[in-house]
Amino acid sequence: MSLVRFTHRPMSSFLDEFFTADWPIRRNTFAGSVPAVNVEEREKDFSLSFAVPGKNKDDFEIEVDKDVLSVSANTQDNYENTDERFSRREFSYQSFKRSFTLPDSVDTTKIKAKYTDGILTIDLPKRKEALPQPTKRIAIE
Repeated sequence: MSLVRFTHRPMSSFLDEFFTADWPIRRNTFAGSVPAVNVEEREKDFSLSFAVPGKNKDDFEIEVDKDVLSVSANTQDNYENTDERFSRREFSYQSFKRSFTLPDSVDTTKIKAKYTDGILTIDLPKRKEALPQPTKRIAIE
């Protein structure tokens, strides 16, 4: 990779230069896309697990409006490196929003979330009446 790669060429070679240049692109985990999500139904709750490494818990916003759960994140990174000979700035903006329609069985007042080791986990407890009930024996009179 050379420090300066530009040479004056006619416009027809612009696309060739664009696609063959050694660009110093910083690759982000989910830049321009939505994170992968695992949805698990267990006996007493549902669990959503998002793969979002490199974030802080403060980057996320989780809301419930009526029967829709929305999970979003906005992150802007500013990198600046200056010395006497050059200045370089790289900006990175990443965002996503995922929405899920919740079933009636979810108790929206008891939803909990945690972010650990790059995984955002949201636990959606089921309402008491939606939990499996033990078999009830009926006495014959």
